Amino acid sequence: MKLVTFSTGGGDRVGLVTEGDAVLDVTDLVPGGTLLGAVEDWTEVGPVLTDQAAGRTPVPLTDVRLRAPFPAPRRNVFCVGKNYREHAAEFGRSGYDSPDRSEDLPTRPILFSKATTAVVGPGADVDPHPGLTAELDYEGELAVIIGPGGRGIRREDAFAHVWGYTILNDVTARDLQRDHRQWLLGKSLDTHCPMGPYAVTADEVPDVTALEVETTVNGEQRQHARVKDLIFDIPELIATLSAGITLLPGDVIATGTPAGVGIGFDPPKFLASGDVVEIAITGLGVLRNRIA
Repeated sequence: MKLVTFSTGGGDRVGLVTEGDAVLDVTDLVPGGTLLGAVEDWTEVGPVLTDQAAGRTPVPLTDVRLRAPFPAPRRNVFCVGKNYREHAAEFGRSGYDSPDRSEDLPTRPILFSKATTAVVGPGADVDPHPGLTAELDYEGELAVIIGPGGRGIRREDAFAHVWGYTILNDVTARDLQRDHRQWLLGKSLDTHCPMGPYAVTADEVPDVTALEVETTVNGEQRQHARVKDLIFDIPELIATLSAGITLLPGDVIATGTPAGVGIGFDPPKFLASGDVVEIAITGLGVLRNRIA
């Protein structure tokens, strides 16, 4: 299934996307009327949606405002740095990495987080924060949505804890990332975590490693890679995070970005007001946002 959080002018609603690019309002069928409620109780909710949503009146997606699947996540988004080989190399060459690091590939996942207040939905403007940053960059990423939570999850059990997938843009203020060394501030400015458009259940993605990630800026392709090229795959990321942190239903894990980010060019191609960033992932739709 493809599910969305959407608004028609009032509060947020939960919708089931049909093949004809329309949405069925299923808010009353999910606990708490939220997508998080659906994920938390998916064993019961999934069959109900299949059985009871079909007879409802579809509304064209163009007539609603799509929000992030989780407009206000209950905790920070988990993120992974330097998780594609070519991106690790371009980041090492860029001068934005810490001085004590090199172009060597990481031997363990590099983990950080983005604040919940950074999350916005598809179509939302991204605030360039003039006066605070002058080096705004994009990072197209596949994001994993956790279903059943747990701690100490083994690699071989990891996919049993995946509810589904979405698209995420890890917008980054490179100068803040560099100057503060720790990445939280440079990654977490308001509106710097566009997410969506859909939350796609795992059964719709039989082989996640076959998915392709593509990012364009104003129609120019900047990034393109396959998920199979991750240095640390999804089971490894889940096992690493859950070793001492209890993962919760609805947690989002951004798996890392491919080569082709703005600082990978000489000179760098930073984002400017009016630029449009589009991230497409096979079967997951297109996440489109404009720099305000």
